Amino acid sequence: MLSQAFTDGETIPAKYTCDGQDINPPLTIGNIPEGTKSLALVIDDIDTPSGTWIHWLVWNIEPAAYLDIGENTTPAGSTTGRNGFGKSAYGGPCPPDRAHRYVFSVYALDRHLILPAGSGKQDVLNAANTRILGSARITGLYVRPRR
Repeated sequence: MLSQAFTDGETIPAKYTCDGQDINPPLTIGNIPEGTKSLALVIDDIDTPSGTWIHWLVWNIEPAAYLDIGENTTPAGSTTGRNGFGKSAYGGPCPPDRAHRYVFSVYALDRHLILPAGSGKQDVLNAANTRILGSARITGLYVRPRR
């Protein structure tokens, strides 16, 4: 997996955060394992005091040899779960105090997940637990500008 907006370990542009347009960055997912029936995507802030904070949770993404998820786009036919803001949508990085790390994880699954829209991350991970054929991740950093 990669993003055309930032490279692994680098800064996420403000456009994709609460300080910009608050839209999802473009992502490309490739080298999908044989037998993959669907993909799940999770974006976590791993530097919050209370553990992780979910910024985007999407599953039942149809796989392709190379899948492009455009900026400000939820994959057609996919299902969106509840993020840390309580919404079933993308919520951009908005760290309150210092630089935070945002982990973009994609999971190749051997089936579609039967979960209602708005389900939480733990529901998705429980349903996907024994169905994961492979995974990939990239990490982006963001710190808010001083005001």
